[in-house]
Formats: sequence, structure tokens, C-alpha cells
Amino acid sequence: MMGSGMRFRAMVAAVGLLFLAVTVDAVAETKVNSVRLWRAPDNTRLVFDLTGPVQHSVFTLTAPDRLVIDINGATLGAPLNVNSSNTPITAMRSAQRTPTDLRVVIDLKKAVTPKSFTLAPNAQYGNRLVVDLFDNAADAAPIPAPTNVATVAPVPVTPVEPAVKLPPAPAGKRDIIVVVDAGHGGEDPGASGSRGQREKDVVLAIARELQRQVNGMKGFRAELTRTGDYFIPLRGRTEIARKKGADLFVSIHADAAPSAAAFGASVFALSDRGATSETARWLADSENRSDLIGGAGNVSLDDKDRMLAGVLLDLSMTASLTSSLNVGQKVLSNIGRVTPLHKQRVEQAGFMVLKSPDIPSILVETGFISNANEASKLAAANHQQALARSISSGVRQFFQQNPPPGTYIAWLRDSGKIVQGPRDHRVNPGETLAMVAVRYQVSPATLRSANNLKSDELKIGQTLTIPGTELAAKE
Repeated sequence: MMGSGMRFRAMVAAVGLLFLAVTVDAVAETKVNSVRLWRAPDNTRLVFDLTGPVQHSVFTLTAPDRLVIDINGATLGAPLNVNSSNTPITAMRSAQRTPTDLRVVIDLKKAVTPKSFTLAPNAQYGNRLVVDLFDNAADAAPIPAPTNVATVAPVPVTPVEPAVKLPPAPAGKRDIIVVVDAGHGGEDPGASGSRGQREKDVVLAIARELQRQVNGMKGFRAELTRTGDYFIPLRGRTEIARKKGADLFVSIHADAAPSAAAFGASVFALSDRGATSETARWLADSENRSDLIGGAGNVSLDDKDRMLAGVLLDLSMTASLTSSLNVGQKVLSNIGRVTPLHKQRVEQAGFMVLKSPDIPSILVETGFISNANEASKLAAANHQQALARSISSGVRQFFQQNPPPGTYIAWLRDSGKIVQGPRDHRVNPGETLAMVAVRYQVSPATLRSANNLKSDELKIGQTLTIPGTELAAKE
């Protein structure tokens, strides 16, 4: 039998364990419930979903390469499982360093440079810890590494395919560069439709189709800000456009509206004096908040004379805003041929993504995904193609009239080789597609493509878009 002394010690131990459990629950109320992963061209983002705020530290180790994340004041609420294919990550493991401190160790295929920050709850997510693993050390400041972490044998991982590089344009006749920005992405899904359609998926499909169509026009080249499902901060998108030498920045969206009955496409340019409608103001506010959803980190300004910078900014903003309104109206007119419009003129609002003073920029709301009918259309490939075609037509019309110096299109204009820009034709009784094609010296296939026609059948009174034509003279 257990003596009284042993029973007393057992009771004390039990009370101690109970006290410790209560203390742990009181101190470590936050749990790490899941981790999400997105791969971008130059980095891998990990997002840890938390039930509350935490303190954390991140450091790297070598031989072998590892990343250590200490999450203080937290315990593991569920297994941390991610698909790490096509990333530098080979394995992920975790353990409680103390009853209130969680350590996550990530085994790496190669060295990375980490950056991390926490995000407070918002309408879509709770507390989050975001860890970005940059492939290039120049993209992030290195973090010193202490010692004392065990090693695990690495697991092979599929390498990331290198990006395809386009051949340079002929000297003196460069392509006009259109940078197409698919809104949202990664942990920021954007708005949602009644049947689960996600804005980030719809706009990426439209952006890819627009890129394909623009690249099919001689003298033009389209680049995407994001090529997959990952998040880019709003200022980062305009920075990408600048690095790619953009002549035009087009941001594609399909937002929700306060009313599910709202419908129609819109085109926006930047406004430095407020929005032109309540809807424009609401959309700008909701879009600009996406950085809080996806986590933009801190933005710093260059240390320059503010007065001089303000004057230069105002001058360049005036020039680019005029072009933005011009190209925006042409795009809007073309979109109106394939879908109803929310407003008949280009609206202006303070969208962060449009604030690139040296690049004409427009934001195209292709429709309201919160409207059940428009959500179904936006998810359909044929409607996505028609929207992309209307945007590309407006872009081409603008640049045929306003080609940047040194471009192939400027050379065509200066050489008198551009005969006619895109225009409309109203079908008369007895006219066939072949007859219209002969009249305007374009092929029937070109007419079918420009008007999204599934057959050669025409209706009296139907309006056809006639693509711009060039003289057949050789260079």
C-alpha cells in the first residue's frame, strides 16, 4: 500500500500538473491551426493561420539549409501540411520548445532570404503570421542565425521551370508594351460569386487571354504582373510594370457591389480629387484594402526634396492621366459592345494600383461577380475571350493614334502605312460576311475573331467591329 508520504507527494504532483496546464492555457491561448503556401516567380509565401496574436522570430541555418520560425505564446492546433512542389521547401516539422513556445523548422533545398510580419484580423481572415522566402538574397535583408536546431535528411523537390524570355524587338522599331495586372491572388481571393466563383481566378483567366490577344497584334507585347495564384502588393504591381518598361498598365477586376442587383462593366482612371461616383469610391476603398488582406508590409518613400518631387509628380500625373482617360474611353466603348456598362463614361477614383505617375493606367471592372447572372458569364471562356478582345481593340485604337516614339506602330504611322483604325459597320440587307470582308480588305476569319462570331450568319442592323488595317507594302 502507498504510504501517507507518497500519497501526499502524488497529490502535490497532480496539483502541480493541473496548475501547469491551467498556466499554459492562460499564457498560450493562441493556436496555429493551419499553414497555406503560394509560389511566386521570385519567392514562396507561407501564411500561418492563428487564433490570436503572437510574437515570433525567424532565422536561417546552413549545412544543411534550414529556416527556423519560433512562434512565442502559441501551441500547435493541427498538423502543418502543405504541398511544397516547385518550391525550395523539402519538409516541414514542428515541436513545442516550451509549453507556450512553438518552433517550426523548414528544411530547404537551397538557401533563401526570409522576411516575416504579422497581420491583424480582417473581414476574411483572423490573425496571421506571414513568412516570405525570397530566392534572391538581394530582395530581402538577411536575418542572423543562432544555433541549436536538429537536422533532417532532405527530400527531392521538382525544380521551378525558368521563365520564357521573348526575343528583343528590332532596333528602332520596338514593341508597345502592355502590362496586364490580374487583381488579387494567393491568400487574397477578391470577391466571390454565388456559386463559389472567385475573382482572383476569373481575372487571371481574362488577363491570360488578353495577353494572348495582344501578343497576336504585330508591334505589341503583353506582360503579366502575376502568372499564377499568388499575392502581389498593390505598389509592387506598378513597380513590376515600371521594370518591364510598360507603355500602358491595365488592371483587371470583377468586384462585388453592396447591392447584388448591381451589374455592368466599368473602366476607371486615377482621380486626384475624389471619386466620380459613390460606387467608384466604394470599389476603390475595397480594392485598396486588399493589401491588408494579403499583407503588403511597410512602404518607404525615397528621401528626396518633397516640393520638387511634388511638382514633378503633378506634371507627369497630368500627362499620364490624360492618356489614361483617352485609352479608358476607347476600351469602355469596345466593352459596351459585348456586355452592359455600369457607367457610360470612364470613372475616376483613388485606386492605389493606378498611382504610377509615369505610366498611363486603367482599371477594368469586367462586371460584378456579386450579380449571379454576371458571375456565370464571367466564368465562361467565350465571355472572357470577348472581354479580352474588346480591351485589346481599345488599346490598339489608342496606340494607333498615340504611338510612343521609336515603336513599330509609330513607324507605321509616320510611314503612312496605317490606313484605318478600327471602326464599326452596320450590316445592311443582303450583306454577307464575305462581302463585308472584301469591302474592308480583311479576311472573313479576322472578322469572325474580332466580333466573336461562331458562324458567318449576319443579322440586318448588326454592328460589326472592323479591325484596323495596314497597307500591304513591305518594309
